[in-house]
Amino acid sequence: MAKLLLRPYRIKERCAVLVPKVKKFVGRIIEEHQQNGGSTKLSDDADFVDVMLSLEGEEKMEKDDMIAVLWEMIFRGTDTTALLTEWVMAELVLNQDIQGKLQRELDVVAGSKNIKDADIANLPYLQAVVKETLRVHPPGPLLSWARLSTSDVQLSNGMIIPSNTTAMVNMWHITHDPKVWEEPLVFKPERFVESDGGANVDVRGSDLRLAPFGAGRRVCPGKNLGLVTVNLWVAKLVQNFNWVADQEHPVDFSEVLKLSCEMKHPLIAQATPRNIVASF
Repeated sequence: MAKLLLRPYRIKERCAVLVPKVKKFVGRIIEEHQQNGGSTKLSDDADFVDVMLSLEGEEKMEKDDMIAVLWEMIFRGTDTTALLTEWVMAELVLNQDIQGKLQRELDVVAGSKNIKDADIANLPYLQAVVKETLRVHPPGPLLSWARLSTSDVQLSNGMIIPSNTTAMVNMWHITHDPKVWEEPLVFKPERFVESDGGANVDVRGSDLRLAPFGAGRRVCPGKNLGLVTVNLWVAKLVQNFNWVADQEHPVDFSEVLKLSCEMKHPLIAQATPRNIVASF
C-alpha cells in the first residue's frame, strides 16, 4: 500500500532533493545562534533555538535532533494552519448558507466586539466548521508521511505489520469512508454539533475516526495552538466580511500533494465589509 501511494508522487525522489536543502537552511540558523553566543545562560530575548542550545546533560540535543525539531516548527507549524484556513474559507465561499449561519453565531456571541481566543469555546458552530474542513480536506492526509515499526504490530482486523516495516496512515481515506461517515463527500458541519444531533468528536487524537494531528506519543505537539489559530482567523474574517466567489476565478477543490495537501488553484474570492464593526 505504501509503495502504491508513494510512486505516483515520486515522494522518495523529491525528499532526496529536499532534505539536504532543509538541513543546510536550518543548520545555518543554529550556527548563527552559536556564533552569537548561544550558551547555557539564557537572556531575556532568547528564542526557541537558544533554549535548545542551552540544554545540558541527558536533555542535551545533537545538531541533527535540533534540525528535526526546527523542521517541524517551521514547516509543519506554518503551512498547515495557513492551508487549513484557505480550505475553510473556500468551503464558506461555496456554501453561503453555512457562512450565514456562522455569521449569525458570531453576531450573537460577540456582536461588534473584537473576537478573542476566549470566545472560541462559546462558538460551537465555528468549531464544527473547522472540524468538518479537517475531515474533508485534511492538510496532512498521510499523517506526516511514513512511520517505521520497531516491533511486530497486530491490528484489530488481524493484519500484522512486521518489525522494520515502513507504514503510512491514510487519514484521507478514513475521513472519506462511507462506512465511517454518512454522506462523506457532503460538507456538513452539523454532523459535529450536538444540539443538531451531531457527535462530539475530539480531533486531537482521542477519536481515530478523525485524527488529523495523529494520536499517541507521536501526536502533533502544536495541535492546540493550530486549532485556536485557525478558529480565530476564520472568526475574524467571517465576522468582518461577507465572502463570495470571484466570477473569473470559481472555487476549484482540486488537490495537489506537496508537504501538505494544498488547493491546486489558490482561492480567489471577493470580500465586502459587513455592518459589524470589529477591529482585528
